[in-house]
Amino acid sequence: MKEYCFGIDVGGTTVKMGLFRVDGELLEKWEIPSRTENEGKAILPDIAEAVQKKLEERGIEKDSVTGIGIGVPGPINAEGIVPHTANLGWGYKEVTRELTELTGLVSKGGNDANVAALGEMWKGAAAGHKSGVMVTLGTGVGGGIIIDGKIITGANGAGGEIGHIHVEDAVDWNCGCGNQGCLEQLASANGMVTLAKWMIRQGADTKGTTLQPETMTAKDIWDAVKADDAFAKDVAERFGKYLGLALANVASTVDPEVFVIGGGVSKAGPVILEYIKKYYLKYTFRGCRGAKFVLATLGNDAGMYGSAKLVLEQ
Repeated sequence: MKEYCFGIDVGGTTVKMGLFRVDGELLEKWEIPSRTENEGKAILPDIAEAVQKKLEERGIEKDSVTGIGIGVPGPINAEGIVPHTANLGWGYKEVTRELTELTGLVSKGGNDANVAALGEMWKGAAAGHKSGVMVTLGTGVGGGIIIDGKIITGANGAGGEIGHIHVEDAVDWNCGCGNQGCLEQLASANGMVTLAKWMIRQGADTKGTTLQPETMTAKDIWDAVKADDAFAKDVAERFGKYLGLALANVASTVDPEVFVIGGGVSKAGPVILEYIKKYYLKYTFRGCRGAKFVLATLGNDAGMYGSAKLVLEQ
């Protein structure tokens, strides 16, 4: 009888690892370093070694383990193949095949943002819903789309790349993807700061603001919003417009029950939802106006939960 599974969330600095029961109970979590040198050759062997040690430590037989789910930054297709992942040093890599060979356990892979969305749908803020979209507002803007409990990955593993929806024609600097005017450039943690500085260059009224352009962070901006700083509130309005517009476009395509907002920027709390939903309701198709907006609850554990769910669903 299969009683356990592993959920693995691979990041550029650390690998978050979780041992789960098949009902979703997290028994233990820990981290190991992501050794990205030498094209990341040690990452999967390190994961395999950590899994084996945990099994031995707890006296768990491999026959009772469903498998290993693994989330990675960047596109990964249904066969578990990564074409390229800069943060890890990987070029073309058959991730799940290699991990299975190293561990003797079935493995299944997914994009980190997608599996985080799956985790929130399973055991987090969107539990009980079958269709939802998670938006992760961190260094960039990540996205994951879950329809009828299944991740929408797309033909090339790029489904849910919400951060690269075009939202602004006037942007004249490049996004990391090479395009201009992407949501990620204006609504991520870094993007909010960039947006504020751009507004200042455009002649925005900053009289009385407490924000210091040279040192401000997204947290500073939201703290100033809560303190009724007029300029900060103008920045929040633009942020809400861009994100609300992008999510309205997503809703018209997939019609989700719920939007889950996560990542570092979401720590600003419910105030962030007010600005997003205001513009979402302005731009969205009438039939999609009933979508709920909630803040993520699993935090950095979402990827582990989603990866575990991924392997349980095969």
